[in-house]
Amino acid sequence: MGYATTRGLERVLASCGLLASADLRFACADDVPRAGVLCALPALLTEGLLRHTRTVYDLPPGYYPLESIFLYLALLTLVRCPSLEQTRYEAPGEWGKILGLDRLPEVKTLREKVGIFCGQEGRAAQWQSRLAREWMRAASGLDPEKQGVGLFYVDGHVRVYHGKLGPLPRLYVAREKLLLRGTTDYWVNGLGGEPFFVVTQPIHAGLIEALRQWVIPRLLAEAPQRDAAQLAADPRAMRFSVVFDREGYSPDFFAELTAQRIGVLTYHKHPGENWPAEEFRWRSVRLPTGEVVERQLAERGTRLLNQLWLREVRVRSADGSQGSILSNHRGLDLTQIAVLTAARWSQENFLKYMRQHFGLDRLIEHGTQPLPETTVVVDPAYRALDQQIRRQRSQLQRLAAQFAAHSLSEAEGLEEFQQHGAQLREQIQEKTRQIATLKAQRAQTPRKTMLKNLPPDQRYRQLCPESKHFIDTIKMIAYRAESALAGELREHLQREDDTRALLRRVFLTPANLRPDYTRQTLLVELHRLGSPLQDAAVANLCDELTATQTKFPTTNLTLLYRQLGST
Repeated sequence: MGYATTRGLERVLASCGLLASADLRFACADDVPRAGVLCALPALLTEGLLRHTRTVYDLPPGYYPLESIFLYLALLTLVRCPSLEQTRYEAPGEWGKILGLDRLPEVKTLREKVGIFCGQEGRAAQWQSRLAREWMRAASGLDPEKQGVGLFYVDGHVRVYHGKLGPLPRLYVAREKLLLRGTTDYWVNGLGGEPFFVVTQPIHAGLIEALRQWVIPRLLAEAPQRDAAQLAADPRAMRFSVVFDREGYSPDFFAELTAQRIGVLTYHKHPGENWPAEEFRWRSVRLPTGEVVERQLAERGTRLLNQLWLREVRVRSADGSQGSILSNHRGLDLTQIAVLTAARWSQENFLKYMRQHFGLDRLIEHGTQPLPETTVVVDPAYRALDQQIRRQRSQLQRLAAQFAAHSLSEAEGLEEFQQHGAQLREQIQEKTRQIATLKAQRAQTPRKTMLKNLPPDQRYRQLCPESKHFIDTIKMIAYRAESALAGELREHLQREDDTRALLRRVFLTPANLRPDYTRQTLLVELHRLGSPLQDAAVANLCDELTATQTKFPTTNLTLLYRQLGST
């Protein structure tokens, strides 16, 4: 049965199909490694880890309960276990003490369970959609001022693929400055960087198409927004607002969103000349963190090429450079537009943190699926001609630079100078003719084609999406839970980086487990960290967690938290 299997009878019954699932039973244990991760359990349950699992997912009768699998996956994420395969190096019996079982599932068993969860396509999206509705509703209800804004940050993230199972399109990865094969995920986050949902685009069509086809329709269906009566009563009101970078700049797209009463905040792609310094005024700006700073701001109205009128807000830096922001939202103050647009970096920080600590780019399942034959892609012949034109144009620029720098020297006679110049002129003319020929060929080649028109070996495929969406949802819940705990610690540790670093240490801290079935409590005694400041912060966190009166899933045990040596 494997190491640390102390409940043999129940396992035999489960193997015979006579046990639906094992009951969770805790025993007194000292110095359980990583038991400090149980501090995240109240936040995980609050964020909805087990709220819809029974309605969306099910498991056949077996030893491990459904709740224990979800809880185990979330806790593994918080202790920074990089993959399911790495659980083979975890102590199975110690994790069993944390989960109320005898041991954790083997890698093979765990993959079988995840395979059952992801066997039916669409269930992960359904689960994520239910959670996203609740998260967006809760975020809108926290602050009336924020509710009026209804702010959503949208940004793309390229998940690079290094395998050989199937051809994937090449995408430009800004952080690598290379063209690499992969898929593009578009994340939708709140003001503080907390994720709401993510959509995957197997064939990258750009941010504008992702917003138009996926993000905006989903926000209209799921996000809390003002009703028709409120919009009619206030002509300045917007259903909600979306913030994105310059990739989404399009006057026609801005007009579409304005017609739907959707607010836009983005950077101007063609700002033009700097405004006079006399137009800027110092204004007190309150950042999302609560800090008040001084900024030089100015505002004008501007008309785009399609005659759409927008507000243009500029922020002047100390070195004189100016950042230009466009918005169609007339209900926002000048300072709000500047602050909310600059807060887009919270989403960048979220993606960076997820890559570093939660393995966002790690491959979950080895496998690909065919794309629909009607998928529109760039014609490979058109792409090849376009690449040739770019290559020839680069060579032409180098030749033109050589011709411009060519001058008569003492070592070179007049005849040699003329011959060299004539050769360069002939090469430039030949390159120009080649480029003109390639442009004519490109003009006759269709830019887009359907996937079915390509040879079978050139048809793009997509990575298996179901398991990826499932694990991404687990990681979103874990990140939101960690963020909630960091918010509690921020009162004692001013820097956010310090709060998250402390939580990462708490999650790996050993703890004593003291179940009391008479009083129906489970006491988690955390070991001290050795720093008075950190111990004081953790002691206050334990008091806050105990006050939640959280019950361990599928049991009647109320969780109590305290540090060793505290009363």
